[in-house]
Amino acid sequence: MKRLGIVCIAVGTALGLVACQPAGSSEVDAKLDQVLQRLDKIEQGLANGGPRGAARAERPRRPRPDPNKVYSVPVGDAPVVGSNEAKITIVKAYEYACPFCARVNPTLEQIQKEYGDNVRIVYKNYVVHPSVATTPALAACAAHKQGKFSEMSHLIWEKGFNAGRNLSRENMETLAQEVGLDMNRFKADIDGEECKKHVSEDQAQMAKVGVSGTPAFFINGRFLSGAQPFPAFKQVIDEEIKKADDRLAKGDSLAGYYDKYVVEQGLKAMAR
Repeated sequence: MKRLGIVCIAVGTALGLVACQPAGSSEVDAKLDQVLQRLDKIEQGLANGGPRGAARAERPRRPRPDPNKVYSVPVGDAPVVGSNEAKITIVKAYEYACPFCARVNPTLEQIQKEYGDNVRIVYKNYVVHPSVATTPALAACAAHKQGKFSEMSHLIWEKGFNAGRNLSRENMETLAQEVGLDMNRFKADIDGEECKKHVSEDQAQMAKVGVSGTPAFFINGRFLSGAQPFPAFKQVIDEEIKKADDRLAKGDSLAGYYDKYVVEQGLKAMAR
């Protein structure tokens, strides 16, 4: 895999790399090599039954949202795939240069297939690697303004990220033509202030509720970090569907359900 200044972190298990975070210095390759060497040692230690008599030093962990709490994440004008009256709203914080954001896409497709109209997915930008991920974020925004976010996003993954990590402006224009966008509007929007503001506001909103890497998810406001497998999503989704069903049985309506129980009642920021 071509390196794009991406630093990946372990979440959940020592060898379970599931998310990307911003690099802490310019010596990214050296740090990645150190991480890989450490992972090799960890793997060897686990294969031998683990460390014997060695004290383990706990590394400080970045604060993250409490998965048992509900955080307020407004949908706003973000791209949405699914019904506006879905019981479950999954907000995905992502960027197009993150391999783990790509890895989780089939899981999201499985969720949409299995839950149908009960789930909608909202896409929010969280650009971890601005030198490579900003241009496709702006391109997706420009496509969204013409009502073709899903088509453009799919091509960015398939013919951008998966095609040698080609996230260049030139390739974005090629993909926009393939989608059938008005190219004059597309070029104006990708260079315009509105899409830049949209990406920036997404970033600030996600950071406010505790996002520090990609992908990150809020399932009816409940946090889930990284490219987790389907069962991890299913557990939270099923719990939230039960809550929704209980509330609907008492007379609540799906119209405005997310705004009422997540946006209005959820925590507006993560406690630091």
